[in-house]
Amino acid sequence: MTNEEILAQFGPRESMEYDVVIVGGGPGGLATAIRLKQLAAEKGTDVSVVVLEKGSEPGAHTLSGAIMDPRALTELIPDWKEKGAPLTQPVTEDAMIFLTEKSGLRTPNWLLPPCFHNEGNYIVQLGYVVKWLADQAEALGVEIFPGFAAAEVIYNEDGSVKGVATGNMGVGKDGNPTDDFQLGMELHGKYTIFAEGARGNLGKQLIAKYQLDAGKDPQTYGIGVKELWEIDPQRHQPGFVMHTAGWPMNNDTYGGAFLYHLDDNKVTLGFITGLDYSNPYLSPFEEMQRWKTHPNIRYYLEGDEAKGIKPAKRIGYGARAITAGGLMSLPKTVFPGGALVGCDAGFLNVSRIKGSHAAIKTGMLAAEAAYDAIVAGRQGDELSAYPAAFEKSWLFDELNKSRNFKSWFKKGLVTASVMNGLEQFVLRGNIPWTLHRDKPDHAYLKPASECQPIEYPKPDGKLTFDRLSSVFISNTNHAENQPAHLTLKDATIPVNVNLAKFAGPEQRYCPAGVYEFVADEEKGGSAQRLQINAQNCVHCKTCDIKDPTQNIVWVTPEGGGGPNYSGM
Repeated sequence: MTNEEILAQFGPRESMEYDVVIVGGGPGGLATAIRLKQLAAEKGTDVSVVVLEKGSEPGAHTLSGAIMDPRALTELIPDWKEKGAPLTQPVTEDAMIFLTEKSGLRTPNWLLPPCFHNEGNYIVQLGYVVKWLADQAEALGVEIFPGFAAAEVIYNEDGSVKGVATGNMGVGKDGNPTDDFQLGMELHGKYTIFAEGARGNLGKQLIAKYQLDAGKDPQTYGIGVKELWEIDPQRHQPGFVMHTAGWPMNNDTYGGAFLYHLDDNKVTLGFITGLDYSNPYLSPFEEMQRWKTHPNIRYYLEGDEAKGIKPAKRIGYGARAITAGGLMSLPKTVFPGGALVGCDAGFLNVSRIKGSHAAIKTGMLAAEAAYDAIVAGRQGDELSAYPAAFEKSWLFDELNKSRNFKSWFKKGLVTASVMNGLEQFVLRGNIPWTLHRDKPDHAYLKPASECQPIEYPKPDGKLTFDRLSSVFISNTNHAENQPAHLTLKDATIPVNVNLAKFAGPEQRYCPAGVYEFVADEEKGGSAQRLQINAQNCVHCKTCDIKDPTQNIVWVTPEGGGGPNYSGM
């Protein structure tokens, strides 16, 4: 049954009314909620605020590096230290290393541009920060509904956003309601703020409906693959931050990696691959595994019996797309009845590899615009004060200084390193020129016949791993009987186009083993078909971005499904 048929049989849906509905319980959404309640308390008014979070709890779907710049958090909650915010490990040292296959060259710190300096920042497990922010929001009277995925935008007759509807629960694989069926609920607001993270499902629809990206560069993304390890205390350096560039990426592919030392003998490792890569044989997951075999990285993970150093243990895994287009790809952030904040719009600063401070700041700015509109008796119009305030903010200045960072990498690693060094170190971000992009990431993929296959080493189960064992420790789970949330516009395209022309890139760009080409038994086993293992999906959104035919569409699964990251 279609959603329309379900509504016709079981509807209408119940609805709840709020002043502000917020979609997404990450840093941006929670900052929006907190700031709204702060303003209401300061001015003796009442504003009703609800936050919908598709994860099983706040932070369950949160994945980030992460080094956090506390500037925006300090503006939002000046006494965050006294209130026990989990920012406990300050950065103590930065290192930028250019890797070749067997060695590495460290850049002297005095040559590092400001964007690579992390004095005053903290290495955090962002999921814990999000949980803490949720506690602060609830203490102020914000209603938070975890496990409820916003699946549909609801519109008023005049075309403005009225709110959202949560997904139906208890729908079987065949699309028909089961005995456990529950109809979704509508949440209506005077304004609805979307804070879903990179490539938000509803944000993507809103950008298309209102043509918010008209005149902007196409957004570009990276896929970040991350692991959390517990290492021997003799190899642990609390607060040490390492970034690498170069190997295993070739000169023409954007990518980089990090290794951050948390407290309690934990390190977080991550590898970012630009999704504008051209070789369909490339696998971001495998590149991350190969990177760990470099001497500069394996040093922290391998044991040394002679020195009494125990082998490290991998305790967490996840993957997530990040926005990387910056200021030139930023869409219009407001539309009738709502706004986009954080990575749903694309505010991440790729030169700093930081987005949580931008999410918090934009959430605050959107909240201030929405509060002023509500107390003035307005609703359903554009919150034009929000983008106006952004353009006068320190965040705009920060993003403006790094606006060319990602674009230089289309000219190769060497050129990008030189030009970004010039822009950020010599010119200090006062750049007299602007680079533009004219193609989305999926359009850069070349036919397999024009590319060299990449042979990746087999995993050893100690330092390197396969996808399925990785997904297992991400605690990913979806109800087995629900419809697949990874949908195809045309079921013939994966074999007839993607496999035939591009060697089936979906089986390599997915970091969770969702897509497999297997023998089609209905055709005697001589042909192949695409098998979608939707239960493995970690909600990274890579397929929705990189599919060369844009035939794969990621839609919202049942609320609460997906990964359950523990402090990632």
